[in-house]
Amino acid sequence: MGRVGGVACRFYPMKALRRFTVRAHLPERLAALGELATNLRWSWHAPTQDVFAELDPRLWVELGRDPVRMLGEVPAERLDELAADEAYVRTVDAAAADLRDYLSRPRWFGKQEQGPRCIAYFSMEFGVTEVLPNYSGGLGILAGDHLKAASDLGLPLIGIGLLYRSGYFRQSLTADGWQREHYPDLDPQGLPLKLLTAVRPAGPEEAAERNHAGPSEAPPMGIAGDGSPVLVHVPMPEGRVLRARVWIAQVGRIPLLLLDSDIADNDPELRAVTDRLYGGDQDHRIKQEILAGIGGVRAVRAFTHAHGLPDPDVFHMNEGHAGFLGIERIREFMSGGLDFDAALTAVRAGTVFTTHTPVPAGIDRFAGALVRRYFGGDHGERESPLLPGVSVDRIVALGREADPSVFNMAHLGLRLAQRANGVSRLHGEVSRDMFAPLWAGFDAAEVPIGSVTNGVHAPTWAAREWIEKAREFVGPELVEEARGWERLQDVDLGELWSTRNALRGILVAEVRRRVRASWLERGAAPAELGWVDEVFDPAVLTVGFARRVPTYKRLTLMLRDPERLRAMLTDPERPVQLVVAGKSHPADDGGKGLIQQVVRFADDIGVRHRIVFLPDYDMSMARYLYWGCDVWLNNPLRPLEACGTSGMKAALNGGLNLSIRDGWWDEMYDGENGWAIPTADGVRDEHRRDDLEAAALYETMERAVLPRFYERDHDDVPVRWMEMVRHTLRTLGPKVLASRMVRDYAVGYYAPAAASYSAVAQDDFAGARELADYRRRVEAAWPQVKVLQVDSSGLADIPVIGNELSLRARIDLAGLSAAEVTVQAVLGRVGSDDDLSEVSAVEMTHAGSDSGTELFAVDTPVPLSGAVGFTVRVLPRHRLLSGPAELGLVVSPSP
Repeated sequence: MGRVGGVACRFYPMKALRRFTVRAHLPERLAALGELATNLRWSWHAPTQDVFAELDPRLWVELGRDPVRMLGEVPAERLDELAADEAYVRTVDAAAADLRDYLSRPRWFGKQEQGPRCIAYFSMEFGVTEVLPNYSGGLGILAGDHLKAASDLGLPLIGIGLLYRSGYFRQSLTADGWQREHYPDLDPQGLPLKLLTAVRPAGPEEAAERNHAGPSEAPPMGIAGDGSPVLVHVPMPEGRVLRARVWIAQVGRIPLLLLDSDIADNDPELRAVTDRLYGGDQDHRIKQEILAGIGGVRAVRAFTHAHGLPDPDVFHMNEGHAGFLGIERIREFMSGGLDFDAALTAVRAGTVFTTHTPVPAGIDRFAGALVRRYFGGDHGERESPLLPGVSVDRIVALGREADPSVFNMAHLGLRLAQRANGVSRLHGEVSRDMFAPLWAGFDAAEVPIGSVTNGVHAPTWAAREWIEKAREFVGPELVEEARGWERLQDVDLGELWSTRNALRGILVAEVRRRVRASWLERGAAPAELGWVDEVFDPAVLTVGFARRVPTYKRLTLMLRDPERLRAMLTDPERPVQLVVAGKSHPADDGGKGLIQQVVRFADDIGVRHRIVFLPDYDMSMARYLYWGCDVWLNNPLRPLEACGTSGMKAALNGGLNLSIRDGWWDEMYDGENGWAIPTADGVRDEHRRDDLEAAALYETMERAVLPRFYERDHDDVPVRWMEMVRHTLRTLGPKVLASRMVRDYAVGYYAPAAASYSAVAQDDFAGARELADYRRRVEAAWPQVKVLQVDSSGLADIPVIGNELSLRARIDLAGLSAAEVTVQAVLGRVGSDDDLSEVSAVEMTHAGSDSGTELFAVDTPVPLSGAVGFTVRVLPRHRLLSGPAELGLVVSPSP
């Protein structure tokens, strides 16, 4: 209460209209703290975290271990005190010297004989650290780990995405267990970011030299050349312009460019384009994806020009969200003098597309009319006002699918990229099946989509205890590049068990802290929560299940038989405790209902000490779960898990996986590194399948997992369990690492893409023009190409494996030369419907011409026994194609 003019008044606290962050002025001797705080290497480098923790250990924890916030909150007196502390100053200087050494020392990539000059890596989300909440789930965490591993290995890579002012939502629970969302208001100035500013614009000749594209205009953006922030400009319908500034997050060696539309130059609608990750309707999403793709390319150009760096020769789309980047690059090449087809050829040569989606329903699709609205202008222009010189019809055709009214972003990505991959071996197979219609006439196995199995960044996800052991056994340099993890097999079993117990104890303390906080938020009084001190037991087998909550991940499979689960949780001799976490998309009430089922079960007084649901799953919570859980549970509907990396992170910490054989686990399970839950793949009834697989889960827990954990020797060590842990560290350690993944991309995708781009770009893109001309001629002639006759000879009356089969084919090439095609004999096992399987292809030799047709021949051994058949097919051939299936053209004899 107070008084105004003699009248008693009640004052209420005023609310800030806008939040901004003011950073402290650092004493000169501690100036290096600013450098350490703004390079996100600290997020995976424990010694640097210790430097900031020493400022004020209690405040460090309260502020979420955020160096930038620490420097804003630590009192000036404390900074002055530490500036006079010689030991602390030496610690800061040593940490800064270590960072500079990390940034400058030669790395793996620098020792390779060939590779790209620069890679632009586009993703709609990046999970680098919880301090920068620009992610929702696995896609973003994978992208963050990709950047970190690229930094460790020294790849010349630039990340590109959007900066979401509210990030992804924070999750809490209502009293009855329903998910509640709220969105933070993030201040970029309070994050480890800096603005991209322009030093000077590049001249046309300099731009041409960097782009290898001939003279072209400067990229569409505001560049004053005076150190002012760069503004990326993207035209919108109704003559509006979407403007975005560009923030830079430095991830070790890797710059991450994040576009931000929340600036006064935009009207309120356009200002909100980068408000929330995966929020809004279709109109909102297409604006986000146009900004990410088209604006992202323009941001890259501004960044490389400002820093005197080479422009990327490889562009990597991490999912289809940023697919419009390829259309912007077509515009760039067309402005340099190429026609559309040659520009498309140049774009394809240097583009890699990664799909993370195992089902068509997971693909981003837009109404064709909406795409035409954004790319075609107000009056249905044939030439795009957004991308002058580019035909709207050609843009729409790149995203076409069977339904002509739909624009498919995955199809766009595949048509713009010469190389594509899934994210596990099984997912590669699923993707080839799913996208096979784009390569009609080819077997699914021949669809040109490969696979690179995802990996995880060990220094981010492994507990400090494991990192220190790894440093002791393999040395700090190998640990920094995440190599030598398998050497942890040399650690004594007793020591491994002690570490596992310690990490489980840390998890139990964190579970109790979070359970208490959640119940208080749900409305409980502190006096009601004495029981929380008994939640979980550091000696009990701990199982973790944490992930997003779409239906196919089956969060509630564990509740299929509640009484059987209750019996396991409360078993007096061999109990289990279960920690569950996950977020449902705000619009998915079905997913929220699944969460509520788990919460209500966990609230039961009889089991609440053995099962918990922890709200607000993010990177900070995930670490504790990966560190402390003995078993990581994963029970998706196979094969709907593209990869899944949470189990990999648990494995790095000595956790054993209990999982359906889906995603990465399908290829890496070996019978000794965990357990495979039997599946009921052939059962069509979803409820029956869930019943069967839930029963298999319970059975595996009761008969295999629990007995092995509680079987102890005279020192109370579960020897057989720990042998599995040691085997897991030795065998899975090297396979699940993000460094392995990035090496796979560098060798199998980036280097070939850079070589292809170089080949088409030489001599003012003579190769691109040549291949585009070849493609036009082949596509025009292809409907008339025919296999006219196939003759066979040479086999005995009763052939056996290895007998030589002679084949002769007469083919009408419709004006194409024999050198422009490949003719193959295809042999395989033949079924009752005459379909071939287990096929092998043998190239036939051109044997001459006859009456306007071409003759091809081959002698080849019969590769199989049983019912064997053959056919002949014709495929395009050109030195600049990545393979015979690239154009999706094939001709076989008519039945």
